[in-house]
Amino acid sequence: MKRRVIILGSTGSIGTSALDVVAALADELDVVGLAANSSWQTLAEQVRQFAPQRVAMADPASAARLRSELDGTAEVLEGDDALSDLVERTDCDFVLSAVVGAAALPATAAALRLGRTVGLANKESLVVAGSIMMNLARKTGARVIPVDSEHSAIFQAMHAGRAEELERIYLTASGGPFRTWSAEQIAQATLQDALNHPTWNMGPKITIDSATMMNKALEVIEAKWLFDVSPDLIEVVIHPESIIHSMAEFCDGSIVAQLGSPDMRTPIQYALTYPARRAGPSRRLDIKSLRRMNFEPPDPERFPALELGYQVARTGGTSGAVFNAANEAAVQMFRGGEIRFVDIVDAVSQVLSDHDVTREPTLEDLMQADAWARAQVEHTILGHRSGRA
Repeated sequence: MKRRVIILGSTGSIGTSALDVVAALADELDVVGLAANSSWQTLAEQVRQFAPQRVAMADPASAARLRSELDGTAEVLEGDDALSDLVERTDCDFVLSAVVGAAALPATAAALRLGRTVGLANKESLVVAGSIMMNLARKTGARVIPVDSEHSAIFQAMHAGRAEELERIYLTASGGPFRTWSAEQIAQATLQDALNHPTWNMGPKITIDSATMMNKALEVIEAKWLFDVSPDLIEVVIHPESIIHSMAEFCDGSIVAQLGSPDMRTPIQYALTYPARRAGPSRRLDIKSLRRMNFEPPDPERFPALELGYQVARTGGTSGAVFNAANEAAVQMFRGGEIRFVDIVDAVSQVLSDHDVTREPTLEDLMQADAWARAQVEHTILGHRSGRA
């Protein structure tokens, strides 16, 4: 039987790559649900190609346009709860959570409550609510398969040993567009500079997170929850070629790495077909063309976001929700031209220091912390401007 798939965030870079994989493996995979925020034209084209029974749009106005365009071809759900409704009302085997930001939390939690296999490309689900999500998975027997290239690499490498034999996780990082820039140059970075990633083609928010190295900070927190390890066992290493996607070191000194071209379709397909491997559309790595691979430690002076990530991973509680929400809000302000590039991490750091952590939060506590952090970023930025005036 075909594996029935729901893709949350189908119009984004991860979602469209996933649909490339589905199209290549049409004999094995069947799309039964798609969801997006507001890109109704793209979603309409996807519905025509993949014929899901039900789709969801968070933006009601876009949902109305989509409903008119489809003319009954698929049921259209709308509003803040549309993604969760899609998961709860649609029989499926696999849910790909690829919506950027905290908006994916309720739908991801719904999939885990139902015992579905979840392909997790939304790192915020674990950064914000790791304890809740992983406890849900353990309770229902749901499987969580990472889709981020780094965590997929670790997931694959850990098949070489047992969990108790793991000694260290190495998360590789490209270093982003500012790897060789001085602090003075970074202070003058523009939006166009931050979006000019040297190796990966990703959405704007993730690309900016790569430039600040906030993405790697988020990945440290995510790895803590995914693999149930102390943050002290997680090390970040800069690898600008983006060929080794991450590594696992075991107690006998063996280091197992996963290599491949920087193509997100590879980890997406691995999650969709796990435990099987299939020939697919991903670009192949020509190992004979490789001349060298470089590694270097990250510079904490130029990229202070990374240490913030370790602090949050050690603290837990509501700190992850605040960290993620403050970053999302600050990145949005940077994209809108309201703040400088270097103000992103400064704002997040200040909001974290202003937060009183709740150690064992409920999902409601996390959502309240998220809302507080977003408002606090604006308050912090305005305060700094007043201080400079």
